[in-house]
Amino acid sequence: MKLSTPLIAAAAASSATAHTIFVSLNNGAVGDGVRVPSYDGPITDVTSNDIVCNGGPNPTTPTNTVITIQAGSSATLTWRHTLTSGPSDVIDSSHKGPVMAYLKKVSDAKTDSGVGNGWFKIAEDSFDGTKWGVDRLITNQGKQTITIPACIAPGQYLLRGELIALHSAGSYPGAQFYMECAQINIVAGSASKTPATVSLPGAYKGSDPGITYNLYNGQKAYTAPGPAVFTC
Repeated sequence: MKLSTPLIAAAAASSATAHTIFVSLNNGAVGDGVRVPSYDGPITDVTSNDIVCNGGPNPTTPTNTVITIQAGSSATLTWRHTLTSGPSDVIDSSHKGPVMAYLKKVSDAKTDSGVGNGWFKIAEDSFDGTKWGVDRLITNQGKQTITIPACIAPGQYLLRGELIALHSAGSYPGAQFYMECAQINIVAGSASKTPATVSLPGAYKGSDPGITYNLYNGQKAYTAPGPAVFTC
């Protein structure tokens, strides 16, 4: 399907105002335990350290909070267009793409940058041939619900929420990456399994089919970038 001129214009017009931020965890206060930026812009360079927890053009604010979460329990990530937006203003519906979550075990969640090896994916809401993870996120008023694996080791982790908008992803760089990191302490994990891990940056390449992707040609399949989802 050829993208019409009005659709191109609409996508361009919305791109500057339709960004998003992972603002809070488990219905906490905005920025309490989540390193949020003041600006809601994307990262587009998958080789940059900014692909990990944001930063660079979108400097993040440190937080001294580490949020305790029980292994095996659900966690809710809240996404908003800006730090002050409400549940009806999550992201523009033109910004189709997957919504994912990663964990990395760290010694000190308040100070670790997250850069490097240790990341594993624990959630992925991608494309079912009709609707995208972003569509479902908007329907859920910006609430992304994930499960913390019961079988991992207890301790401090970074929880990286990520949304990839594909409306301009026909060539690289074009896909828009939105991500923030929450600082968490996982308790009561059984440590019965050790996840295989990847590096960020490193796990994504601009040529990955989930990063360079034509949203408008009628494709019914999509492969999200990064590793498979870890399960217990």
